[in-house]
Amino acid sequence: MGDIFSGQHIILILLLVLVFFGGKKIPELMRGLGKGIREFKDAKDNIKREIDSQVNEDGSPKSNTTNTTTHQ
Repeated sequence: MGDIFSGQHIILILLLVLVFFGGKKIPELMRGLGKGIREFKDAKDNIKREIDSQVNEDGSPKSNTTNTTTHQ
């Protein structure tokens, strides 16, 4: 049968979306999808930032491992 996302399948799906939702509703659906993706990415970035800050607080500092005293 082939790939599930072949060109013919995508065209069929797009036509079905157009029939079910109509031309005027599609931009609104795409805006909602874009907002959802943006919110997901923001939440992912916030969680990553929080995890990184917890690791840096609990673990040893990464950049302060050099010796600051000099011998002359």
